[in-house]
Amino acid sequence: MQRGSDRLSVHRDEEMKHELQGLLRSGHPTRTEEWHDPEPTAEDDPRIAGGPAMPGSLAEARLELGRILGRTAFPAGPGELMSALRRRNAPDALIEPLRRLPRSARYGNVQELAEALTEGERRRER
Repeated sequence: MQRGSDRLSVHRDEEMKHELQGLLRSGHPTRTEEWHDPEPTAEDDPRIAGGPAMPGSLAEARLELGRILGRTAFPAGPGELMSALRRRNAPDALIEPLRRLPRSARYGNVQELAEALTEGERRRER
């Protein structure tokens, strides 16, 4: 006889495993509350569906660069920042604009870098 804190008998436990086996293998959510399920991918968002691109606004650039670089990469020049982005597997769309920045420039934080990148992109568009 099994002793312990089991609420169910061994037979009932095996029966429940058998009942849930199909549901668990189906790949569908097993929760009944919708808010527990992960959100679906944003297939209808053109920025995401088209692949990574250099963020257009200053806020988007700052967010993406800050998320990947953090605080430890600064102060640094474009070469050092490109290396840091590559080490952290950043998309090429974030690395490529750094090639157009002056080599002698130094950036003290993400804000300065984002301003330089978005200003450079605006100048190229004109």
